[in-house]
Parts: sequence; structure tokens; C-alpha cells
Amino acid sequence: MSETAFARGEFKNFALRKQVYGEVKSRWGLGAQAAQHVIKKTCDAYATLKANLRAGNLGRSGSRRYRRAAEKPIAFRPQGAQPYDDRMLSWQIPDRTVSIWTTSGRVKNVAFTASPEQLATLALYRRGESDLLERDGMWFLNATCEVPEAPLNTAPVDFLGIDLGIVNIATTSDGEIMAGRELNRTRPRERSLRAKLQKKNTPSAKRRLKKRRRKEARRARDINHKIAKHVVAEAGGTSHALKAVGEGHPLLPHLRRMRAHRQSEPGLTGLVRVPELRIR
Repeated sequence: MSETAFARGEFKNFALRKQVYGEVKSRWGLGAQAAQHVIKKTCDAYATLKANLRAGNLGRSGSRRYRRAAEKPIAFRPQGAQPYDDRMLSWQIPDRTVSIWTTSGRVKNVAFTASPEQLATLALYRRGESDLLERDGMWFLNATCEVPEAPLNTAPVDFLGIDLGIVNIATTSDGEIMAGRELNRTRPRERSLRAKLQKKNTPSAKRRLKKRRRKEARRARDINHKIAKHVVAEAGGTSHALKAVGEGHPLLPHLRRMRAHRQSEPGLTGLVRVPELRIR
């Protein structure tokens, strides 16, 4: 389908649907809703590519990288996420099961696991589509939850300062340190293990490096999210506003200037990006 869209220059949902809808249903045995999602995913991918090309994220116009991206159809990975709406996926949250459409028919009573907090959020705030994806032999459902935000505090009585450091991820002006000995102990071990695997440079070492990289990334995102939520809740509960202190620079540029031994470690990026709820 991506090749058809590229060859005919049809990147709008309705226009591409008229061209490929019948073939998609008959060739792969998809239902009407699944076929529509496949077409929409293709159109969204080309819209993202066009935006990246226009913004210069893939190099200057005419450069080798620009041409490589613009002069061939988009290819999708077999393990790429597939969107599901409420017609194709239903949640039975009290039973912790889902009913999901597949090419072999609907599969019911598929168990999933989640923490009590995630289940409560899922029951109250789940909206729109969910994404099914496979990673490292495990299947995940990414559910989007629209949690209502508290009203902005436009008249704070004081500021809660945050000092972003290297040894400690963050320290507030109230004296609370957002890091501990347990976190700092893991950093040398992770660096040492990574260096040993890189030195071996065997196929099995590369597989282990890939697996560890993902594990470290998940760990960093988890710590980011927990610290960010804690800091924001602490400031909101005391009618304080947040302000980065130390060198007076914004949060993200500071994170980019951190030393090499912090490159794979957590930082307060969670303050500027809220992750989706992930259910495994």
C-alpha cells in the first residue's frame, strides 16, 4: 500500500482509500475497520515524513539523506505498532482481560497485567485508540489516557527551586535530594558492563547490548516520570511555582550539557514530556 501511495502521489486518507481499500481487504483478509486503520497509518506516516522534510530534520533539500528519505516509499517494520479502536478492541478491566480482533477472528479473554494505579487510570480516563506492539518477544498495549489537568496557579505565593546536578538528578530548595546511593551505585556497574560487551563485539554481545540499552532507557523513563510527578505534586500542593536554579538555564539545555557518565541516566525530562500509560 505504501508503494501504491508513493507511485500515485495519493497521501490523503479519503483519496488513498478509493484506490486501495478493496485490494487491502481481499488480499490480506482484513475487516473494514482494520483496513481503514492500515490506510490511515500509511497516510499519517507520509504526513510525518513531509513535515520532517519541510522542517529540515532530514537534511537540506537535495542532500543525500534528504533524497534517500524522499525518493522511495516508506517501509514499515513487521513489529511496528498497530492502532486499535473500540470496535476492534474492548477492555474488561475488572477481569483484566481484553477482546481483540485478529486476522484469524476475534480473540477473547486475553489477560493483561497492570498495577492498581494503572488500572484505576485506565478505567477512568482511557480515550481513543490503543496501540498493539511487540518488543523483545513480549506484547504490549499502549493505551492513551486523557487525565484532566489541575487549573494553572496564576498567582503563586512562592517558588520551589530545582537545582539539576550530575551526582544528584535534582535537589529542591526545600532540601529534598532526588537521587540516592542505590541509583549512584548502578551507574559504574552499567558503564563497566557496557564497555565489556562493546570490547567483545561478537553477535551475542551485540544482542545483549541492544537488550541492555532498552532496559536502561526504560529505567531512565520510569525514574524521570516518578521524580517529575513528585516535584510537580510537591509544588502544586504548596501553591509554589517551579523554577530551575543554579546556572539559570532551562531544563533541557542543561541535560544536554551533562557529562558522559550521565548520558544514559535519568534526568528531569519528564517535566516537559508526559508519557502514555503502558499496560503489559
